[in-house]
Amino acid sequence: MPSYEQLRELLDPATTVLLTVECQQGVVGTESALPELAAEARSSGALGNVARLVTAAHQSGVQVLHAVAERRPDGRGANHNARLFRAAERLPVQQLSGTAAVRIAPPIDVADEDFVVRRLHGLSPLAGTDVDPLLRNLGCRTLLVTGVSANVAIPNAVFDAVNLGYAAVVPSDAIAGVPADYTPVLIRNTLALVATVTTTEEVLAAWKRPGRTG
Repeated sequence: MPSYEQLRELLDPATTVLLTVECQQGVVGTESALPELAAEARSSGALGNVARLVTAAHQSGVQVLHAVAERRPDGRGANHNARLFRAAERLPVQQLSGTAAVRIAPPIDVADEDFVVRRLHGLSPLAGTDVDPLLRNLGCRTLLVTGVSANVAIPNAVFDAVNLGYAAVVPSDAIAGVPADYTPVLIRNTLALVATVTTTEEVLAAWKRPGRTG
């Protein structure tokens, strides 16, 4: 774990972007296509912690970027080259463009200054999307990765961020996957090798201005 001063420097609001991954109603909401994952995101407190981090980012001047996975109603451009994609096509809830399923899920607040980047293909919020050029144009050096799932999209986002030259930070209590005991194993044996692992409370403390209370 980095010291408070190290984390505060790493998470400088001027050079940090908070990324929420697939925190959309059709994934973590009450009408999720993946009810087990949605239940874990909520019961573990991960979704609530993402919301807390987003609120703190808005207050601290940290740019927020929401990465959403969706597909066209006709499926054009979507991947079919893995079992995960083929299974998703058969789910009762589809992440269709323009529907409620691809809106950011409560209790996360989306501000006017936030970016919402939508992808129609692949597994990663960064690969083949507008995220990387947006981060560079924003002067980002540190990407704070939150959301779901620890099984696929979160490690993809972390690896891509590191490969692209960003410092990745992962609040361990603001990501979720299934089964519940898989997430800490992934963090300990994989993400901790390439990212700075921290907690929601430590991030909030790093963003708290000197002399500020509450």
